[in-house]
Amino acid sequence: MTTRLTVLAVGLICLSVSTGEAQDNWPQFRGETAGVVADNPALPVSWGPDENVAWRIDMPGRGWSSPIVWGDHVFVLTSTAMAGPEVPIQPVENYRARSLGGAMTAAYITEQTEPLRWVLYDINFDTGEVRWERTLHEAVPSLPTHQKSTFASETPVTDGERVYTYMADIGLFAVDFDGNLAWSVEFDWLPRREWGAASSPVLHDGRLYVVNDNDEQSYVAAFDAATGTELWRTERDEGSNWSTPFVWQNDVRTEVVTTGREGVRSYGLDGELLWHLTGMSTLVIPTPFSDHGLLYINSGYVADENRPVYAIRPGATGDITLPEGSTSNDYIVWSHPQLGSYNPSSLVYGDYHYTLLDRGIMMAYDARTGEELYQRKRITAGTLFTASPWAYNGKIFVLSEDGDTFVVQAGSEFSVLGRNSLDEMTLSTPAVARGSLIIRTATKLYRISDTGN
Repeated sequence: MTTRLTVLAVGLICLSVSTGEAQDNWPQFRGETAGVVADNPALPVSWGPDENVAWRIDMPGRGWSSPIVWGDHVFVLTSTAMAGPEVPIQPVENYRARSLGGAMTAAYITEQTEPLRWVLYDINFDTGEVRWERTLHEAVPSLPTHQKSTFASETPVTDGERVYTYMADIGLFAVDFDGNLAWSVEFDWLPRREWGAASSPVLHDGRLYVVNDNDEQSYVAAFDAATGTELWRTERDEGSNWSTPFVWQNDVRTEVVTTGREGVRSYGLDGELLWHLTGMSTLVIPTPFSDHGLLYINSGYVADENRPVYAIRPGATGDITLPEGSTSNDYIVWSHPQLGSYNPSSLVYGDYHYTLLDRGIMMAYDARTGEELYQRKRITAGTLFTASPWAYNGKIFVLSEDGDTFVVQAGSEFSVLGRNSLDEMTLSTPAVARGSLIIRTATKLYRISDTGN
């Protein structure tokens, strides 16, 4: 989908991560705390193809779905060819123009005329051995997808008993930890410009929430995690979006927050609209999250002048859209019209809000007040960033599409401390659990550990 300058500041970060204990599970996209990991000296800072690799396995098929972890289980979703050779994902030079606001052409669309298998893998965390693989669906894809995407880009979620996988134009599937299918629900989805899907499901208190924003009839829906029964569905006046919803447990209530080009909408657990605001960019990918008692919203399509970030306090009702020229109101604590990112979700680590732009630029602001710390510091040039950043041990980690993870000093002073290369394309956001990183590249899955075992 990182923080400090002094030992004191690092200590404050530990408190802000909520537990201070080693993180054992990473059950969903960006984990449970939006990419922030409890400090743990066992977590790796440097790695490479043959450095600090506990294991490396071939990952069949094509997919940018992020890995998730529960105990000694690593779950990964992919789509594989049912016949003929697999064609690995390769960087496509001409989509760089698209990422930077260039013109849309048919070259950005991947057609698939042969049938695929959508497969969920359970991989042993300690050894890298495949416990089982479960085929969820077999078909010729109903739609093309963007070359920068795949037919398996949505990340599963788990509650420790089942793994729930959502593919927007196929369905929602529940598989137990032995690989048995518990239930499934079919879906329809017609995306904008045939770009494919990316919004992942979220899980809270025995319910699964999905946002199915498409160009025919968009909606947000809740499903019983035990049975797959649809509990409610609320239609949305929206076009296609790719943002994962967020269940915001705050001091006032619990709500389901969604973002889209027509605006931000928050729903009660009964599906009723609580509040909304307009003023997003025309394409929305980053996922909302919370910290410091605030909700952070981010959208930043590069071709738009308006690329906002909003920090929102709990308790809002009705329309809280900002009047023109205003940056705050009773519920929007602070905002910035050009702080949003296109693909990566932003990060709050310790006291600071960090934005990673696709073009390898980082910006930092005070997470509580929006006060600027630094603007537009370049991490690197000549590559793009799609994966979301993560943070631990006073450092921010940002993974480029070339497979290079840059280590950035957290805090008010910007500094690039190092670069860790895996020498292969990746757009997938890693998982961090049990003192290890799980990184997915175009053809491989790595467990990175400081001890290598």
